[in-house]
Amino acid sequence: MFGFLSPPLLKTIAHKLRLPPSRVLGVASFYHFFSLKPKGEHTFTVCLGTACYVAGALGLIEKLEHRCCKAGHTTPDGKVSVETARCIGSCGLAPAVIYDGGVLARVTPQMLDRQLESIGVQ
Repeated sequence: MFGFLSPPLLKTIAHKLRLPPSRVLGVASFYHFFSLKPKGEHTFTVCLGTACYVAGALGLIEKLEHRCCKAGHTTPDGKVSVETARCIGSCGLAPAVIYDGGVLARVTPQMLDRQLESIGVQ
């Protein structure tokens, strides 16, 4: 509903659940799908599991960081967020990237270039 969990929202959740704010923050920061800062219009999550790592995931991160922003951040215009995940459970599709909720299989840097161009990233 909010897109990310801001500090005031975390305090409200803690108050409503009658939990210490530290406990709510602990849960929110543990799970990958919770975000503590606003995400971009489009999100690329590169899997860094063993199969993806061996198949070239670092090259994908380098491509996204070169074209967009560092992993864990969002471009200044709010267009793209780049993230990493320890494993997305799609080892047979390595290297895999979650793009706006869908899994891209056997991704190459050239595929990322095409995807970025299709959303207007120079």
